[in-house]
Amino acid sequence: MKTAAIQMVSSPTLGANLDSALALLKQAAQDGAELAVLPEYFCLLGNRDTDKLGIQEVYGQGPIQQFLADAARTLGLWIVGGTLPLSISQAQAESLEAAAALTPRVHNSSLVFSPAGACVARYDKIHLFKFDNGQERYDESRVLQAGCQPVTFELASRDGHVWRIGMSICYDLRFPELYRGYAQTGVDMLLVPSAFTYTTGQAHWEVLLRARAIENQSFVVAAAQGGLHGNGRRTWGHSMLVDPWGAVVAQMPEGAGVVCKDLPPAMLEESRDKLPAQTHRVL
Repeated sequence: MKTAAIQMVSSPTLGANLDSALALLKQAAQDGAELAVLPEYFCLLGNRDTDKLGIQEVYGQGPIQQFLADAARTLGLWIVGGTLPLSISQAQAESLEAAAALTPRVHNSSLVFSPAGACVARYDKIHLFKFDNGQERYDESRVLQAGCQPVTFELASRDGHVWRIGMSICYDLRFPELYRGYAQTGVDMLLVPSAFTYTTGQAHWEVLLRARAIENQSFVVAAAQGGLHGNGRRTWGHSMLVDPWGAVVAQMPEGAGVVCKDLPPAMLEESRDKLPAQTHRVL
């Protein structure tokens, strides 16, 4: 299945980001992609963490979700909508208020849209990024509510292969137990839409992606933010496609663009047959 990881340098302006995303999705479709994955925060990298709150949507309605549905339908693509802020439930909001956590929160959610424009899967980011090296400070828990449920979905490609796909987001990449759980359900592909910082990405991005592919004998599709953003933040980029043997088959260092490659399902069986590591698990 020809698969595209879309790299962006998103800005603090929603409309401009959606315009950029659409142009890149069109390019992916023109390249013959069946599945296109947008990066984390594709719709907004704001000047403040709380800017996410201003564009939050209720699940199932809103301009960002409508954009993704329309693009999928118009272009005939499976689209993974990177992430967008979705409102938490009333029960969660009341629980936070009762715990004196008065700062509003949203989920950082990845949505999957079929070529018919239907939303077929939703994954809320489970692990929330926190980093402080004395110069850069991030704490997603200040405005995000963590999810709690791993999510898979199935996709029938044009060649008739039914792909089982496991979802994750950015910081999840550091927690191999999530992906091991997916491997036990028989996934063929792992998705990692991300916005890795330049500092952490330079040190860990590629080695973690390749490790997740190798240890789970699955394709990994990692769509990233990559460049200097309008809010002064710099992201690492290097969107890439990794095969089940751990080889990087395509990548893009920085800037906006599309990384597109045919990922043959036969490679899954070949990798697992010659090294049946999954059957050797003891613990």
